[in-house]
Parts: sequence; C-alpha cells; structure tokens
Amino acid sequence: MLFCVLGEPLLEQGVAQKNGDSGKTETEKWREDLRYIAEQMPLFHKDLFHQMTREQFDTAIKKLYDRIPVLARHQIIVEMQRIAAMAGDGHTNIYPTRDPKIGFHVFPVKMYFFGDGLFIRSADKEHADLVGVKIIKIGNATVKEAYDAVREIIGRDNEMDVKFFAAHLLVMPEILHALGLSDNAESAKFTFETKSGQKIVELKAAGAVEMMPADTDMSWLPKTGWTDSRTGSGAPLWLKDPQNKFWYEYLPDSKTVYFQYNQVGNKDNETLAAFSKRLFAFVEANPVERLVIDMRLNRGGNGEFNRALLLDIIKSARINQRGKLFAIIGRSTFSAAQFMANNLEKYTNCIFVGEPSGSKGNIYGDSRKITLPNSGMTVRVSVYYWQDWSPWDTRPWTAPEITAELTSEDYRLNRDPAMEAVLNYVPQKTLSEVLDEALTKGGIDAAVKSFVNLWLNPLIVIRGQSRRCLKPGKGY
Repeated sequence: MLFCVLGEPLLEQGVAQKNGDSGKTETEKWREDLRYIAEQMPLFHKDLFHQMTREQFDTAIKKLYDRIPVLARHQIIVEMQRIAAMAGDGHTNIYPTRDPKIGFHVFPVKMYFFGDGLFIRSADKEHADLVGVKIIKIGNATVKEAYDAVREIIGRDNEMDVKFFAAHLLVMPEILHALGLSDNAESAKFTFETKSGQKIVELKAAGAVEMMPADTDMSWLPKTGWTDSRTGSGAPLWLKDPQNKFWYEYLPDSKTVYFQYNQVGNKDNETLAAFSKRLFAFVEANPVERLVIDMRLNRGGNGEFNRALLLDIIKSARINQRGKLFAIIGRSTFSAAQFMANNLEKYTNCIFVGEPSGSKGNIYGDSRKITLPNSGMTVRVSVYYWQDWSPWDTRPWTAPEITAELTSEDYRLNRDPAMEAVLNYVPQKTLSEVLDEALTKGGIDAAVKSFVNLWLNPLIVIRGQSRRCLKPGKGY
C-alpha cells in the first residue's frame, strides 16, 4: 500500500523549484529520496521491524511525503533522521557528524552531559566566558525538554547512546530549528546559570559540522584557539593520546598498568595481537598488581581483533583475578568495544568501572550505507544480528560494578573519578557470595535477612553490578 501511495502523481505545493539539469523540482527529488528510503531500509536491514511495526514505518513515510512541499531542506533531513531512528538500534541512523552531504552547521561551542548537568565544555575566544557554565534552557525549552526532543532522531541501542550524541546534535542550529527549539536555522538563544544569576546568550552558526571518525571518540581533542574548561597543564591519562588506537603506561607508585584501548583494529606499524604480546610480556616481567583497560573512548572497529587480546588476558594468572583486572567503560563504549566488554564479563574476572556502556550484548549492527539518489545523503542500516548474551538477557547495557561518573568539576580539575575508583578499590563480596554464606550458616531466614539488609545498602553488588549505576531514562 505504501509504495502505491508514494507512486501517485506528485502535487506541487509552493516550495518546488525546477532543477536545470534534471528537470525535477526539489519536491520531486526529496520525495524520490524518501521513496528510496522506504524501499531500501526494509530490504537491507536484518530486521527493520524489531522495534516498530511495518504500519508505523509506512505511516511515518507517508506523513513526511505529504509534508515535503512545505518543509525546508534541513527540516526534511531531520524528519528522515527521525524515521531512521525508529528502527531502534545504534547502527541504523542518519548522522550529520558522519555525512558531509548533509552540510549542517555548529555553534562555536562544545557541550557535554556531565553528572551534574549540561555544560559548555569548550568554546572559541569570543565565547570563552561561557566555558564551564551550566546550560538550563535551549530556546524556551528546558534541558530535559530539549534532550527528549533530540532523542527521537538518534539511532540508539540504549540511553547512553543518546547521551553521547545529544551533546553533538544540540549545537547544530538546523536541528534546533527543525525540532522547534529555536526560531530560525542560523541561531538560537541559550540560558545559562551563572554566579550572578541567569544569562541569555544568542549563539550563531560559526562553521560546518566537523566529521567524526567512526571508531574512536575524538570529540575531546582540543581545538586550536579555543578555551577549554580544564585548568592547569597536562591532561589526565584518558585524554593523553586518544588518537592512538592502543597504548599502555606503567604507574610505578600503584604498580598499575594503564592500557588505553581506543579502537578495535590494527595499527599500520603494529597489530593488536603483537601489542598484546608486548603488553603481557611487560606485565609478567615487572611488579604489576593490576591492569586497567580503558575503553571509554572506544566506539568499535573489527570485533575479530579482540580475540588475541582476550586470550592473553585469560591466560594471565597474575592479572585475571578479581581486584587485579579492571575495565573502564562509558557512553562511547560501543559496537566492537561492547563485544570486548561482553567477553571480559563472560570469560574473565574483570571489574567494570565508570558509566554504563553505549550498547548491549544482543544488538543489530554492522551498518551498510544506502546512498540517496538525489541528495547523495547516506542512510546506514544494520545488516547483522549479534547475540552475545542469552536471549532472555534484556539488560540495556553493561553496567559498572563501580559507578564513577564524570562531573563538570572533575573535568575542570583534571580529575578522573574512574581511575581514582580503581586505585582506591577495596574488595567486597558479591550478593551471591553473601547469600551463600548466610544460607550455609543460618538457613533460609538468615539469607532473607541478609538480602533485605544489603538491598538497603547503596553499595550492594548484584550479578557484579552496583545498584548505584545509572537508571534507564536518566539522560540529562
């Protein structure tokens, strides 16, 4: 029925203009692109309707098809983003940060959802006074309202995926206008919470969106001439060399090896397997008491390369012990990095620290590109289904056993709460261990009493996961 409807003669309504080369109006071209989306997404996605019905998809396509003549270009694109996001997985999307054909713009600021709110993390010289300041409104919308609006155009595996991308999309004037958060597609008013009270500033577009690499979160790299909210010299370990796919450093005072794993793949001059051998040769030859694998900037790559590293971890009797092996994860831990987290959870004694991951064990992934015939824009769709967890395991993410969420003050002072948590770790019994012990000593009544007492304790560990971890839906 959908394709019959979309195949009807086009009704031109105002905005259509003839193109000198093809003879097609803008309305015709966008409708043709939309028809291509309607045909190709179900054809190539492994199961496009795993989170929505065919009727919902058809209805969304028809609604946009009818509205195209009265929408501006950026509004059409944002509505296409909304349709792609309906698929309900992180590898199916339309992203301005991955497609230069979209051609959106950005304000001269970068923002981030810290544990204590949405803040301007860095800005150009003209807006340096806004750096480190909390945002409380975008246009007339609260931060929560703006977050909820942009959420609907983000392809996502879980809410941490939204937290990652929302900060990048909410600095694009075209998106704010298309979502009804600003009055025009070139500027927007932001309300800030300052020491002297609220302050309203109108930000204007200052250049094109920078393309983001697919497999590493490079958004923390400093921009020349910009002011960052971090003070002092140097950078914490996790921001020391994000462009390096994998590297390690020995911290002699704590006898810790810090291994930053930023991308799942080989370097031009070293394979991940060779690096792993070198890493564990160092571990065995030196006084090492713990290994920290930092994957909070790792957005994936080729998951097959994880195997050699995983095997070396499993074989290391010195490191593969509870309290000696840690993995730092977060909202950017995605795709093949999530696969590594799955394997660490299943086959090792690893303790997870940080934020919940940006993906989960059972996902649709391995996106393939669909290039639209007129705009040249790219729609990505998931072509495989990966089931690393049991079919009945419906967790939205890998949750940290030790929650360590970055606040704006942590960032400003170059503190890393995740590494601090690792270095200050004190072993605790898991819930199953406590209940087994109580059951053995005092029977079922003692076990029930222990469970009740522990549940009231915020440090309880359930299945290796702290009850203090972020709850689904808390994204602002």
